[in-house]
Amino acid sequence: MRISSLGDNAVILSFGDVISEELNLKSIVLCQKFADDPFSGFIEAAPAYASASVFYDVMAVRKAYPEYRSASAAVASIVEQLCKRLSASDPIEMRPIEIPVSFDPVSALDLRDASALCGLSPDEFLNIFLGKTYRVFMLGFLPGFAYMGSVDERIAVPRRSKPRTKVPKGSVGVAGFQTGIYPRDSPGGWQLIGRTELELFDPNRSEPCVFRPGDEVRFVNIAK
Repeated sequence: MRISSLGDNAVILSFGDVISEELNLKSIVLCQKFADDPFSGFIEAAPAYASASVFYDVMAVRKAYPEYRSASAAVASIVEQLCKRLSASDPIEMRPIEIPVSFDPVSALDLRDASALCGLSPDEFLNIFLGKTYRVFMLGFLPGFAYMGSVDERIAVPRRSKPRTKVPKGSVGVAGFQTGIYPRDSPGGWQLIGRTELELFDPNRSEPCVFRPGDEVRFVNIAK
């Protein structure tokens, strides 16, 4: 475990440097505990694959914890103390979510090539992809973009050698052991194997993002 400063108003706690459901769960639980019981000056906590970033108001922290030499030192101490109380049995809401996806040739722009890279037919590739439930590890890159995994090693294709300047909104992509959905038109280099019409991000909703870290996602072929 390592705690370090992240700019002048955040600290980052690293549990490791690998993609791990166990380490990711620790990150999610830590962030949830801060959200449920925030310290004075707390703004937000965001989990990643094996780390958590905790953002704070510098002046509010300095006022609430004057015994520390800096706001960063105060928050680092708070994070460290909470980590010592984390338990594998700490509850976390892991919502099941189904995503309807079209895998027709117009939507699955890279499916044939990605399948060939794996020595599989497109149907075999999709059967493997649809046979798993995927953990939302974190949100990032674009508003509403969820990094999910882990993709079966048989279909863990690399990114495209030449990224697209425009990936269509709703495209489902695979890159190594990760999968994700582009919530809007965007440049991108992931292998596109399908597309959903689901609106993944809407700032006017009470909860703008469809996904939360910890969600368990299954993709459903709407053609069946």
